Amino acid sequence: MTMTASPTPRRAALAFVFVTALLDVLALGIVIPVLPDLVKGFVGGDNARAAHMVGLFGTLFAAMQFLFSPLIGALSDRFGRRPILLVSCFGLGADYLLMALAPTLSWLVVGRILSGITAASFTTASAYIADVTPAEKRAGAFGMLGAAFGLGFIVGPAAGGLLGGIEPRLPFWVAGGLSLLNACYGLFVLPESLPADRRGAFSWGRANPLGAFALLRGAPGLLGLGGIVWLYYLAHEVLNNTFVIYVNDRYGWGPESVGLTLAGVGVCSTVVQGGLVGRVVKRLGARRTMMVGLVAGAAGFTTFGASPVGAGLLCGIPLVALWGMVGPSAQSMMSAQVSATEQGLLQGTLVSIRGITGMIGPMLFTSVLADSVGPFAMLPQGSPFMLAAVLLVAALGLAFVVTRPQRAMA
Repeated sequence: MTMTASPTPRRAALAFVFVTALLDVLALGIVIPVLPDLVKGFVGGDNARAAHMVGLFGTLFAAMQFLFSPLIGALSDRFGRRPILLVSCFGLGADYLLMALAPTLSWLVVGRILSGITAASFTTASAYIADVTPAEKRAGAFGMLGAAFGLGFIVGPAAGGLLGGIEPRLPFWVAGGLSLLNACYGLFVLPESLPADRRGAFSWGRANPLGAFALLRGAPGLLGLGGIVWLYYLAHEVLNNTFVIYVNDRYGWGPESVGLTLAGVGVCSTVVQGGLVGRVVKRLGARRTMMVGLVAGAAGFTTFGASPVGAGLLCGIPLVALWGMVGPSAQSMMSAQVSATEQGLLQGTLVSIRGITGMIGPMLFTSVLADSVGPFAMLPQGSPFMLAAVLLVAALGLAFVVTRPQRAMA
């Protein structure tokens, strides 16, 4: 099911895909510090309306990922990874330039919608890795993509804050320039990973979220693994949506402490996914690595939610970082269950699953947070993280059920 290639082209291809993923996430992260202020400028400084619009932007981005990722993946199965990957990179760059020039809030909304569509290069990048990497090494390669994701979100917001201090729209120009520069680089160095004789037919019936999910019923255990991934992504939303308010309310942490802690989480996660997951999978197998990651994640979130002091929360960071082994392990197990002609559709389906959690998670965890802070709290402090831990325990139970018969995947 994998493409045979000499070691040098494979290393060069993986290096380009890693850089592509890194720059894409860097481009996304670099605008985070300035987007709220830019929106406030369009709504006359109204903080309430600005907060509403920023939340809408997040929902629109997740919705576009949900709707279009299977289509992007299916197109790469039909026409090859190279053209789809390059079009995504060029499209993302052009979109950031559009947002840099946006004269009205409506134009900015259009730009954010296009970002959600064109930022689907992770779908094709994952399929590219599946093409050029032997099944037994895919977890490590997928982990490198996860490391790129973590590294981009460490560097991106910091760079965005510095650039935004010079000029609010400068991060958009830089993000667009980086994306276009990387696309031009790939135009000259990126080889095709999926030969024409191994491509599948395109079907609109499968190139949509509902049709793509039918793929998960096509192999033993694949649907169950999809459920594990869904719970994994949903639990991850607790960090994005509640961490800042939670540590401010419970521990009195300010922006500097929050920033340093999140940077620490990012660094630990990057080390685990970039250097550890491949070694652990080689020793324990993908199934056991996934189990270890789920146990560590549940323990880490329990530590976050139960710690009465900030120092206790810091002890949970290494555990949460080890939780990052779950994604690459599950992804490699699922990739091994489908043919070369379905890798793109599978990766698109996984991104679509993440889009669903991106629409559900913010409302779920912020609602729990709202009921656990302040003088009229109805839930214990730390409830959002306890809920995330429960989700991971449920994923662990599901993993025992759906992977036990699949000895070949261990």
